[in-house]
This record gives sequence, structure tokens and C-alpha cells, in this order.
Amino acid sequence: MKSKSKIPKTFVGFLLASVLIWFLITLSKEYVTTIKFPIEYKEIARNKLLQSTPVKELDITIKASGFKILKSGFSGKPIEIKANNLVKKKNDIYYILTKSQLNNIQKQMPSGITVQEIVQDSLLLDLGTLTSKKLPLKANLKLKYHIGYDLADDIVISPDSVVVSGPKKEIDRLTELELSAIKLEDVKDNFKKEVTILKPPNNKNLKFDKTKVFVTGKVEQFTEGTIEVPYRITNLPSNIKITTLPKKIGVTFVASLTNFNKITAGSFQVECDYNVVKENNLNYLLPKVTSTSKFVKSFRIAPKKIDFLIQK
Repeated sequence: MKSKSKIPKTFVGFLLASVLIWFLITLSKEYVTTIKFPIEYKEIARNKLLQSTPVKELDITIKASGFKILKSGFSGKPIEIKANNLVKKKNDIYYILTKSQLNNIQKQMPSGITVQEIVQDSLLLDLGTLTSKKLPLKANLKLKYHIGYDLADDIVISPDSVVVSGPKKEIDRLTELELSAIKLEDVKDNFKKEVTILKPPNNKNLKFDKTKVFVTGKVEQFTEGTIEVPYRITNLPSNIKITTLPKKIGVTFVASLTNFNKITAGSFQVECDYNVVKENNLNYLLPKVTSTSKFVKSFRIAPKKIDFLIQK
């Protein structure tokens, strides 16, 4: 059986050396080629802000040796584009003429690389006017209270507002900001939670002077009570006298145990507007609670109608 012929090691070495020499000769020659370079924008005016993502790469034709071209293609360092000399196109759209950047770009190139041409003739920037606005915050509560318990007072947000900075056209659309939700079960104690200020959707360019705030709630046990309250008749003509029945109405109210004893008949003001009787041709009065104590959580009245007789 014949043995397989082997390639001499000297031949393999010679081949590799030849390839290496050819590679080095090739890379030492000068070439003109177009390379895509990453770019970043500098010196944007302080009162301006990018509203959308601009072009992030620039096609630049360069002249250099193969070694230099190979090295520049792997550097990954972005070229800085000066955005301090913009030309307005329309509305918030500005552009940079790339030919005005030639010297600036050349200075950033490694030694031995000459910039021949920039393929794109201009770069568009969507710039909004930077402005600030103080916006109130809105709590997002998802609470389930223990039976007989509820909030004893208004929710306290601290701080209750935040200064938002960003493009004017985005800021002008905002009237308030929502907070992340607070979800609690079987609530019967006071609570204080740190929550995040939610950024409005499709508004990535906004900056807040604060990102988190505290939401505090005072929770108490509530109970129900009933009290009789006198009422007064408004807009009754001076030439008309009427007799009403009943003379008082019952108000059933809900208040916290802490404030329950503070509720008196004087905590409610009840009126019957005689104009409503005339306008709707009624033979009864409609009592309406026009003001209540701040300690009253909710209420209902009875009766809903008050009979009356006109005295002759």
C-alpha cells in the first residue's frame, strides 16, 4: 500500500511568508475609500434640546494607507460635530452644512489620514426651545379599606409639585403629572409611601428636578349619626306667606370617631329655593344642603320633599 505524500514544512512556511509579505505590501499602499464613522453633536445652544434622534453616522471618503484605514475602521471613537452654527429650515428643524465641518473633522483624524469628501451634504436636527414649568402631582391610590375605615383627610403629597424642563411644545401640553400607584389591602392605619413620578408617554426629553415624592394618608374609623337640622326658604316673595311641614329635616352623616362629637346642627346649612317651585310648578319644596362642616365625610337627607301651604 502506497503512503500518502506529505507537504513539506518548508513549503508551508514559504507560502505563509509570501502571503504575509503580500499583505504588508498591500496595506502599505494608499487607497481612497468611504467609511461610515459614528458621530456625536457638541456645542448645542443651552436653550435648545434635541427632540428626536438625529443621524448617528456619517459617510466620509478618506485617503490613507491600508494600515491607517484598517485602524480607523476599528477605532469606534465618534467624531464630534459642532452644532453651534445652525441654519433654520422650518419650525424646529435646523441643519448643519457638512462642508463647514471639514476642518473640524480633519483635525480629529489620526495622522496620515486625509479627508477627501463628506458624502452627506447636510445634517438635520430637530431642536426644541428649552423651557421649565412647575406642575402639580396627582396621586394614584388603589386602596381597599377595612370595614368602617376611610381617609380622614385629603391625601398629602410632599412635595406637591415638581419643576419639569424640556422642549416648549412638550411642556405646554402638560397640566399635571401622575404618580406610580399605591396598592394597599385592608387599610386601617395611617400610611406614608415613597412613589415615583411617572414620565408622560412619548415625552422622552423631559427632565424633572425630583424623581420621587412621599404620599401620606391619615386613616381613621368612621361611624354614622343622624341629626335634625332647621332649613330656610330663599327667594320667597314678600307678599307670600307659607306654612311648611316638617319644620326640620333629618341629616344622616358619616364622620370619623375623632370628629364625631364636633358635628352639630350648625354643621349643616339647608335651603329651599322657592324659585325652583315657581319654575317647575311644584306644590312642595326641595331641601338642599348648601354647606357642611369639613369633618363630614358624606351625608344624606330625609325627607326629600317638604310640603307647604300658602296662607291667605
